[in-house]
Amino acid sequence: MAESATPPEPISPEQARLALDRAMAERLGPDWQDEGSGWLLVTGNDYMARVTRGSFNLDFMVDLLGNVTIEEKPLSPAQTSGRLIAWTLLLLALGIVYLIARALGWL
Repeated sequence: MAESATPPEPISPEQARLALDRAMAERLGPDWQDEGSGWLLVTGNDYMARVTRGSFNLDFMVDLLGNVTIEEKPLSPAQTSGRLIAWTLLLLALGIVYLIARALGWL
């Protein structure tokens, strides 16, 4: 009789978090979470994380065996339009504040 192969044992969330943290520190540098590094954590859990800086995203994914995959992607259309909307609202708010200050004689 042939022996059946034992299925691989999935890693725990704690082990996945350690593998993810190690891969992120290796790729982004140990101080990637500092504000000065420019990296922003968009989303994440024990098995995945997405960080962004400038005009691209880095996706880190840990499979159930502990292998880490890293994908570099450009910003999505939703991110690009969100940034455009944020800048538009900021400029609009500054314009309204200027007009109110001008109307009240503060400028």
